[in-house]
Formats: sequence, structure tokens, C-alpha cells
Amino acid sequence: MPPGLHRLLTTFFDPGLIVRSMPDLLSVGLPNTLTLSVFAGAIGIALGLGVAAGLMSGPAAVRLPCRAYVDVLRGLPHILTVYLVGQGLPLAGLGLFGDNTYGYAALAIGLIESAYFAEIFRAGFQGVDRGQVEAARSTGLTKWQTLRHIVVPQGVRRVLPPLTGQLILVVKATSLVYLLGLTASQREMFAIAQDGAINHANLTPLTAAGLIYLALTIPTTYAVNAWDRRLGGARPARAPASE
Repeated sequence: MPPGLHRLLTTFFDPGLIVRSMPDLLSVGLPNTLTLSVFAGAIGIALGLGVAAGLMSGPAAVRLPCRAYVDVLRGLPHILTVYLVGQGLPLAGLGLFGDNTYGYAALAIGLIESAYFAEIFRAGFQGVDRGQVEAARSTGLTKWQTLRHIVVPQGVRRVLPPLTGQLILVVKATSLVYLLGLTASQREMFAIAQDGAINHANLTPLTAAGLIYLALTIPTTYAVNAWDRRLGGARPARAPASE
């Protein structure tokens, strides 16, 4: 093997270093990554539902601030939001989570993802057939009863595939929390891999982390796509427009 190619391969894919990197990645990094993903996803979904309701609200005093919230958080680089929330809140004296870096990390990622979740919910709920909503209202159901019994059940079925796809992005977004300075026991997969790459002057630990990320995201992505196709096939086809 030419020396240049050998050096390239060993820089990114040293089998022995992959084996040595896996125990920490799997025993410490993976559980922390999944835990952080769950908390950030829960925050994002809860906030996203509230913002989506605001986006669909009639009064401009509610709708416009929600639109600004979504546009700002979707427009800012993720790394900037993580810094502003994770480091800015403690510096400003807003010690919401004390010294718990995980709390700030989950909040930062949850805020970012809530803007995307809000648009997913809004599109799903507004995609419900308007005729069904009007029919429900004509039977005497209130606006909130219609929302509860007609809009939400159908809207949830519509948003589940894109919502699950967005949750995959939450898992990948957890790699940004290394910026906040985690303790040894708090490190997620990217932080552990980065430390390993620095200690060994070799990028193979990052490759090992990438393999675990791929093992999490690729099967889930295919499952979501299959689920989406199945739901799409189950929906009644529209009748062609008459000429």
C-alpha cells in the first residue's frame, strides 16, 4: 500500500483505536446522548405545540410574536443559540438549572427544535380537511371541542412521520453541547470522541462516534420513510378534477 494511502486510512480508520474507543462511547457517550435527546425533544415538542397554537391563532398580537420566535430560532446558527442559552443564562444570573450543564444544554437544543416542531404541527393541523371542521362546528361542537375531537387526532397522524424525522435531528444536535464544558461523566459521544482524537492525535475516535450515530439514524430514517409511505398509501386518493 502506498505510504500516503496508508497514512490517510490510519488517520481516519485505525481498527485498533476504534476498538479502544468503543467502550467509553457505548457506556458513557451513548446513554448521555440518548438522555439529552429525550429531554431536549420533550422540551421542543411541548414548546412547539404552544407556538403552533399561537401561529394558528386569530389575534395578530399572539400570531406575530410566535412567527418571530420561529423565524429567529430557525434563522440563527445552532451553535450560536447553544452558546447564548448555555453560557449566557448563567452569566446573566438566571441560574435555572444551577450547575447542571445538562439542563442548559437540553433547553438550548429544545428551543432550537421547538421552532421546527411548531411548523410541523402547524402544517399538520392546518392540513385537516376544512369541510370536516365546518361539519363539526355545524353539529354544535365548540371551537375547542372541534380541535380536540377532529383536528388534533387527524393532525397527529399527519405529523408523526416528519416529527419522528425531526427527532433524529435532535440526536445529531446533541453533539453541540460539548461547547458548554461537560464533566467526564456528562460527556456525550462527540465530546468523548473529540477528547480521544486530541489524545491520540488521530481522528479515528471521531469515525467511531460517527459509526454509532449512523447506526442510530440510518435505520430510523428508513423506518420513518417506510411509515410515511404506508400512511400515504392509506390516505384516500383525491378524485381527478373534472374537465
